[in-house]
Amino acid sequence: MDKKQRHFVDLDLIDKVYLRKIVDLGRSLKVSSDMKTISSVLEGKTLAMIFEKPSTRTRVSFEVGMRQLGGNVISLTPENTQFGRGESIPDTARVLSRYVDVIMFRTDNPEKLEDLAHFADVPVINGLTNLSHPCQLMADVMTIEEHCGPIQDKVIAWTGDGNNVANSLIHGSVKFNFKLRLACPRSL
Repeated sequence: MDKKQRHFVDLDLIDKVYLRKIVDLGRSLKVSSDMKTISSVLEGKTLAMIFEKPSTRTRVSFEVGMRQLGGNVISLTPENTQFGRGESIPDTARVLSRYVDVIMFRTDNPEKLEDLAHFADVPVINGLTNLSHPCQLMADVMTIEEHCGPIQDKVIAWTGDGNNVANSLIHGSVKFNFKLRLACPRSL
């Protein structure tokens, strides 16, 4: 996998076969009874989570998931790093790449995420930007399939703002072959 592909920046940048493998692996880990194997999948690996935009669910799901798979987590905010004091994204990417195995970044600014991914030597995961929320979509696909069977050819409806989740649903409909119906208020 090339450097760009190994990042999880946006669904439209990732091959649909690879996305399907991610969902299937997640489902198999969730139902596995082999807790010894599951708890060592990410043994010795460390995830750095950068939160420019705070979130309870994103933080807890990433942290609990990483720990359940045997990994370690470091949670960073602009207030407790040089990132908030003017350290550049390239410098942050280079420093973190020396210490951690993967970086999750939650920011309003998609350009910052793209810059971090460009300069990081480790995989970067989009925890959310103003334009997309791909991890949310992957969790939604997994949940729908757990309760309703394969998502392919199903009709999925979204009523709400034409926001990052709606954008990820659009990308997801192409990658997972479901029909999407959006109902969004007009912009002011």
